[in-house]
Amino acid sequence: MTLATREAKLERPDDFYADLLAAHDGLCKAESDAFNARLILLMANQIADRETLKALLSEARKR
Repeated sequence: MTLATREAKLERPDDFYADLLAAHDGLCKAESDAFNARLILLMANQIADRETLKALLSEARKR
């Protein structure tokens, strides 16, 4: 599967980014890394499609 677009699909992506940064406030590097890992697993569970997840992993690796 390939991703058709990189366009933002979030209604207000800047607000989500601000929320994400705020969620990291007060965390040390190790805590921040652990938070990111948990968040990725929660989001992957919501996506729930292995082919989509594999495509996203591939896309993220290109950056």
